Amino acid sequence: MRLFKFIVVPAVLFLLPGIGQTGWVTQTSGTTNYLNSVHFPSDASTGYAVGGGTGASTILKTTDGGANWVPQISGTTNMLLSVHFPLDASTGYAVGIEGTILKTTNGGANWTTQTSGTTNWLFSIHFPSDASTGYAVGGFTSSSTILKTTNGGADWVFQSGTTRGLWSVHFSLNVSTGYAVGYWGTILKTTDGGANWVNQTSGTSVELSSVHFPLDASTGYAVGQAGTILKTTDGGANWASQTSGTTSWLYSAHFPLNASIGYAVGTGGTTLKTTNGGTNWVSQSSGTTNGLSSVHFPVDASTGYAVGDRGTILKTTDGGGTFVEERPTISSPVSRPPFSVHPNPFTSFTSVPSHSSERFALYDISGRRVGVYKGDRIGEGLVPGVYFIRELEAKAKPVRIVKIR
Repeated sequence: MRLFKFIVVPAVLFLLPGIGQTGWVTQTSGTTNYLNSVHFPSDASTGYAVGGGTGASTILKTTDGGANWVPQISGTTNMLLSVHFPLDASTGYAVGIEGTILKTTNGGANWTTQTSGTTNWLFSIHFPSDASTGYAVGGFTSSSTILKTTNGGADWVFQSGTTRGLWSVHFSLNVSTGYAVGYWGTILKTTDGGANWVNQTSGTSVELSSVHFPLDASTGYAVGQAGTILKTTDGGANWASQTSGTTSWLYSAHFPLNASIGYAVGTGGTTLKTTNGGTNWVSQSSGTTNGLSSVHFPVDASTGYAVGDRGTILKTTDGGGTFVEERPTISSPVSRPPFSVHPNPFTSFTSVPSHSSERFALYDISGRRVGVYKGDRIGEGLVPGVYFIRELEAKAKPVRIVKIR
């Protein structure tokens, strides 16, 4: 592997006070597919990233802190959206589109498909304390999925709590109490291991993409659309909005050690950090304009990883003061702005300007996929109604479209 080192210009040094000389190191991630989730089970050396592209899934593994990322054979062509190894680097799970659930017991040398019982997209998976009992959530705007296993995925059992799709699930160190967040500001809480999920008042109607309770079931955070950051200190009885300083969609939040120091990442390479429990969120320079889908700090608040669009992998060893970007090429990152649909509503078909050659998946109001269209003729031949489209290769918010006749 050839290493290219770039010297940061003085303009960047002003963004990084106290650093005499810094640099951006471009490494080969081995893929240009989207990377949707990253997790390091027990240390900062061995970790996994998952994602995919058109008709393909991606699983990468590193054993040397990201210096090398090695692709693994997933055994599926479905895009993967979340990965979690509960105890060590041997036994882990990944979930994705079309109800995909994978499991490995040998550090990713082999991944086996499990039966989820759903074709809904599964956006998040979490095993609170061991490799036996875990949860997966997903769905769409009006179709929710909550699954639980108590035998390492041999059986996944449906749970109920909402009709709204869910993006993220997390259990605190109290393995009975967990939270899930999703569409239209949905926040659910369980105190009995998922037997019952109760709606909480979030105070927002925007999509919430990630939830994290770092130590106990009392203090936690949720992030989402339009720079939204919410915090609770009373187990979700009250959620207070925090000032993020950004309008970017925040896809992931992680507090490594306690409820004081945490990170959030999102669209356009947005990276935020707080050191005082969210009273202040400070923007950091990530060095990329690619969207970031997931952030994880394995053992402390210094060394962490973030992954995102076009195979982007970022690493920091000083709490975000400097990020090392691992990308498949040394070219400048390309921005991927949110897409718009025109006309909308429409009669015959609609299109996505500047995305005519890309493919978009289209779903009906129940969350059932009804077709795949190129960006220049979306919805042709459909009966009138309300639909949702999303980029086929992206983990992004679906866009609502309406065919009127």
